[in-house]
Amino acid sequence: MQAGARRYPEPPFPKQLLEKPGLESEQEFAPMYDAPYWKGSGKLEGRKAIVTGGDSGIGRAVAVLFAREGADVAILHLPEEQADAEVTLAAIGKEGRRGLSIAGDVTDRAFCDKAVSQVVSDLGGLDVLVNNAAFQLHVSRFEDLTEDHFDLTVKTNLYGYFHMVQACLPHLRPGSAIVNTGSVTGLFGSSSIVDYSMTKGGIHAFTRALSGSLLPRGIRVNAVAPGPVWTPLNPSDSAEKAKEFGSGTPMKRPAQPEELAPAYVFLASPQMSSFITGEVLPVIGGYSSH
Repeated sequence: MQAGARRYPEPPFPKQLLEKPGLESEQEFAPMYDAPYWKGSGKLEGRKAIVTGGDSGIGRAVAVLFAREGADVAILHLPEEQADAEVTLAAIGKEGRRGLSIAGDVTDRAFCDKAVSQVVSDLGGLDVLVNNAAFQLHVSRFEDLTEDHFDLTVKTNLYGYFHMVQACLPHLRPGSAIVNTGSVTGLFGSSSIVDYSMTKGGIHAFTRALSGSLLPRGIRVNAVAPGPVWTPLNPSDSAEKAKEFGSGTPMKRPAQPEELAPAYVFLASPQMSSFITGEVLPVIGGYSSH
């Protein structure tokens, strides 16, 4: 189904396998992130934001739209993703806003603390945290899910969010916002990524619980639960699955990152969602009745 401002690609996609963590610059079919039909109107004017996993995929698209809406944006990413991060920084600069790239691993609490301190110092404050960094790897049988694999998924997808929120909280103030990236797998589960589904369900619960904790401080906490989205995460997991990725949705295609980014703008903007907290917003390409 095509219902957007421009036509979006449909499967089959190139049968390509990328080495983890997956670089957007190496994808044969590049994700669409620049949202050329989106016109900024100051929804985040003067705000300072952090986007983890901001070098590529959803994170890059969010960083670009945040900048278009008037925010300065710091992106956190793994060191090996620096080339992708440079593209994102250039896109932020093209929007006339300041960008900051910080390389490290959100599973490391010390890195998170240091990165947030650098953002506050360099950008002059902090208003929005987008927790987006994630690890995913399919296994054909549950017995093939190793403890090391399980640990990495949990450390990245849950500990990373926990570390970042605690590091950011001393700098957030009334009117600030936290937006977490959940997943359709956290709503319905997925048999080949049990650990990933578990962490995404945990992120949804974390969002709802944390929203109540931070409500008295005037800080809103929400989540976006994407369905299949074409990012480097897909061809770095399974070439066969990447070929038909998104074909199982009611729309028969995956989303492009630029189709998810407006949901993050909506939840981060005090003009648009001041009465919304503790919510999980599904953007999954339609519900199937089957």
